[in-house]
Amino acid sequence: MPEELNGIPLVPEPSRARLDDRQRMTYRDHRRNLIDWLLVFGKNPDKAEGYAQRTVLNTAQRLDLFYRWVWSKRSGFTTAISHDDADAYMRHLARKDEGDYSRNNTQSALKRLFKWHAHERGGDPWEPKISFTEPSASAEPRDFLLKEERRQIREAALEYGSIPGYNGLSAAERDQWKAYLAQRLSKPKSEVTPDDWDKVNSWKFPSLVWTSLDAGLRPIEVERATVSWVDTGSAVLRIPKEESSKNVGNWTVSLRRQTANALDAWLTERDQYEVYDGREELWLTREGNPYGTAALRYVLKRLFEISGIEAKGRKISWYMIRHSVGTYMTREEGLAAAQAQLRHNSETTTMRYDQVPVEERRDALDRME
Repeated sequence: MPEELNGIPLVPEPSRARLDDRQRMTYRDHRRNLIDWLLVFGKNPDKAEGYAQRTVLNTAQRLDLFYRWVWSKRSGFTTAISHDDADAYMRHLARKDEGDYSRNNTQSALKRLFKWHAHERGGDPWEPKISFTEPSASAEPRDFLLKEERRQIREAALEYGSIPGYNGLSAAERDQWKAYLAQRLSKPKSEVTPDDWDKVNSWKFPSLVWTSLDAGLRPIEVERATVSWVDTGSAVLRIPKEESSKNVGNWTVSLRRQTANALDAWLTERDQYEVYDGREELWLTREGNPYGTAALRYVLKRLFEISGIEAKGRKISWYMIRHSVGTYMTREEGLAAAQAQLRHNSETTTMRYDQVPVEERRDALDRME
């Protein structure tokens, strides 16, 4: 039997280690039914609309911790979970220094568990007795790129990544790349030399980073982005309803002309890579996988290193780019522009960016002296 469903472990190792063979089989079947339902029906059972894979993965991880906690309290394995178990777990988390964000996510995971029980097994939805503080909609994002850091990251992207090394190519591949370099460098193919390989950097990372700096792409949107989203002639991304994140409509997102030119250059270069044959994803890793949260965090950390930006004490994530778009778009053009650019359904969500950027507050302090 498969131990994963859509990349989600059915019996994570800590649970596997404490269960015997029959318990593992029972738990595996229980989790398979739950995870399958969350993926296919979880968000809206009446319309067969499931949650995104990453949401279900996070939910499954949190529920596994919950089940193991229940087993410890009951001194034995069970899949029969009650509302009292959930309320007791919330009281347990309330005593731990995990932060309201983590506790709220766990509470959401438990609500999904009992939603499944209600829909599939005739149980009752769970209404928790304890609630935790929700993040303030008007609170300034914790970590974002300052205006000067946005410029530094944009420039660092030009140094990140290169086309394949000359010596690592076959004769046929080298000939193909020579034709590409001849076009890009505006010189005859016969004059392209191995030194040209060292001079030309790939347009993949500039196009990925600059598009994110303009559009405030969420990690899941980087992962889902396809060639069909790109309209370089109009300098926009056209994100269709079925691929957009956390919204119910199509979106047209503005890009800088420089970004559109980088995307145009990348689309031409992209055709040279075998890994993209028959694929629609706009950007893939070296292994041929879409960029996920961890891979994007690695890219951003490398960009920090290249540009010399201080990372100490900051939570590095791709959302730093998105938060910077919200902060400065709100400052320059107002909430309506930021709401459209960030693809928010509600203006309330955008209001968290309605703050005076830190460097402008620093300038104001200087003027007050």
